[in-house]
Amino acid sequence: MSERTLADWLAYLEQLHPSAIDMGLERSRQVAERLGLGKPAPRVITVTGTNGKGSTCAFLAALLRGQGLKVGVYSSPHLLRYNERVLIDDVQADDASLCMAFAAVEAARGEVSLTYFEMGTLAAFWLFERAGLDAVVLEVGLGGRLDAVNLIDADIALVTSIGIDHADWLGDTRESVAFEKAGIFRQGHPALCGDLDPPQPLLDQVARLDCPFFLRGRDYDLAVTEQNWHWWGLNAAGSVLELHDLPLLDLPLENAALALQAYALLDLPWQSRAMQAALLATRVTGRLDRRQLQWQGKTLQLLLDVGHNPHAADYLATRLAARPPVGRRLAVFGLLQDKDLTGVLTPLLGEVQGWAVASLLSPRSRPVGELQAALRNLGANVLACDSIAEALLTQCRQATAEDEILVFGSFYCVAEALEWLGQQAEAGNGSAG
Repeated sequence: MSERTLADWLAYLEQLHPSAIDMGLERSRQVAERLGLGKPAPRVITVTGTNGKGSTCAFLAALLRGQGLKVGVYSSPHLLRYNERVLIDDVQADDASLCMAFAAVEAARGEVSLTYFEMGTLAAFWLFERAGLDAVVLEVGLGGRLDAVNLIDADIALVTSIGIDHADWLGDTRESVAFEKAGIFRQGHPALCGDLDPPQPLLDQVARLDCPFFLRGRDYDLAVTEQNWHWWGLNAAGSVLELHDLPLLDLPLENAALALQAYALLDLPWQSRAMQAALLATRVTGRLDRRQLQWQGKTLQLLLDVGHNPHAADYLATRLAARPPVGRRLAVFGLLQDKDLTGVLTPLLGEVQGWAVASLLSPRSRPVGELQAALRNLGANVLACDSIAEALLTQCRQATAEDEILVFGSFYCVAEALEWLGQQAEAGNGSAG
């Protein structure tokens, strides 16, 4: 088993369990106990939410590393390489380390059947325990209460936002979603919420566990001007902290503000310059990810975003409206079958002048015909393509330097686009960030 390559391991994990998702902690906890897994670092921060988890985790990790701490980050899904899911001091875990971790989990699980995600989560914990970390930032995969990440007791638990997504697993109301996400809170430990209107089940869980609670708009907040933004919040003692004249960021400021509130609760130096530098340096591939492509003598502007639900589409539309291109905005779009197609498209109709759609490389993809029909019914100008790569090529052919090409709708969509951009770079067409 130890001679398996990472690709071998991942193929093996995909067929280990009869279903891709099997909510519950009992099986993972049993294997974790056999592995002797404990707390992976002195500080554990767990992040859940309908949207904004990835950038919040990235901001947090950057703030912690800015103080010289050794930080592990576990996130999902990945875009191009599984290694993206496990970062130690901002470096992806290498193939050999991941193979060792999978072998350790495999040896411990015995007859216990684990899903792909559960195996990966336990492997990440195993690696983190051996890395001598000062802190870990854990991104919940789905929900919170029954997600394998929730095996670890969080010192600080964050909920970024609460919207409807994964309704088959989390329910089709904000209340049911809030209940699941509040499952990461722990007795007496700080709970943070970036949603301005958290449903009652989340508030009930805070009260039940007697958590110090920090709510955006009440205990911390941000104010934005045309030139910069300001933040204020509370430290663990209840004293007010402030940061003024922060440079605007490409990633959502709301998530940076939430990360700052979490950082404020840790016994770490409050150094505005170091914190500002950490926020400015934070990048997340595929999230409001602006790039330039030198293609056939043209300099093209691209924006990649993995947003795939109505909440994310609303936010993306707001950001697009605030920064219109000189010319047109041309979209490349694909979506999974279980997502709200009309809810994702409607906010963006006024921001996009031309659409190229395609099915995704997933058995869960919506057929291209459904995408085309939905957009035509909404009065949009749309072309159907055989693949995301062809859709991107179609838009590149008609785009000018004054246009912007928006690639969004799914991790699968952005991943295919990144693969194509990599191929252009290898061919000498020279994509650049």
